Amino acid sequence: MTAPISSTHGRPLPPPALHALETEVIEAVWERGEASVREVMDALNAGAEKERAYTTYMTIMARLDSKGLLERRREGKTDFYAPRYTREQYADLRARAEVESIIDQFGELALAHIARQLAELDPKHRRALQRLARAR
Repeated sequence: MTAPISSTHGRPLPPPALHALETEVIEAVWERGEASVREVMDALNAGAEKERAYTTYMTIMARLDSKGLLERRREGKTDFYAPRYTREQYADLRARAEVESIIDQFGELALAHIARQLAELDPKHRRALQRLARAR
């Protein structure tokens, strides 16, 4: 898995948020480790009310590649895609980006709400979260 792309300030840029279909596709790739468009299409269409076309999945996977979330590898005429981040890495980076966005937008008011929610947690849960925060 590769590191996040850096901004001009040297700070890593977070991966973008995903819409519903992108989430379904990347979940299918995470489950497999690497997958072709056809493999993802077959897996997702198997449980779908309405099947989607191959070109829909091809477009979504190419878009996820251009967004830096999947990495494409060509073998003959088949493209295989692998995730650039683990599910856990993606969740961590997105959570950080969302919290930073809320703090940028609401400043100390957002921090006060976060502090209030932490104070209301069970002490055992709060200590576990503090250990998690220190580890990152």
